[in-house]
Amino acid sequence: MTNQSVKIGLLSISDRASSGEYEDQGIPTLKNWLDSALVTSAQFVARLIADEQSEIEATLIDLVDNEGCHLILTTGGTGPALRDVTPEATIAVADKEMPGFGEQMRQISLNFVPTAILSRQTAVIRKQCLIINLPGQPKSIAQTLEGLKDESGTVKVHGIFAAVPYCLDLLATPENAMPYLETNETIVKAFRPKSAIKASISAST
Repeated sequence: MTNQSVKIGLLSISDRASSGEYEDQGIPTLKNWLDSALVTSAQFVARLIADEQSEIEATLIDLVDNEGCHLILTTGGTGPALRDVTPEATIAVADKEMPGFGEQMRQISLNFVPTAILSRQTAVIRKQCLIINLPGQPKSIAQTLEGLKDESGTVKVHGIFAAVPYCLDLLATPENAMPYLETNETIVKAFRPKSAIKASISAST
């Protein structure tokens, strides 16, 4: 097992925030949630850019190919408006599509608003990096990542982040190991098959 830290790209995509018209909320929301949800040490690489497909594609490529991110979370640009091109840019740089992430995000959001069917979130793999398009609203980001719980804390609908650690496990190769991602189970419990569970790094230190 490796105790390497996970490198996470945080990409906020917004014409108005990138131009300084208002303060970006996407990157702080993502970082705050990850700080609370991760037990594994993490390094963050943040970018704030406009809704331009070529710029989104170039930024994603840079975060994977040059920065070496294991995981990239994007926020913004996933609706039906003409300027919403994040999914198109994400798919354009992909080696594989992972549509289940988008399906689950819409299932979660439909518990709150019927317009969740208008969202086009998706996820892909580029090389050994998982890229996930998240919603643009801070509250929706947290809901889709950690899922829905009842008053007693029992999970009603699983959040997408429960599947992220095992997905990263599966991207490992003999030449390139991946960090063994551990989560704070009070926020979101990572799911792995029993054969893939290793002794906790946090418990042994």
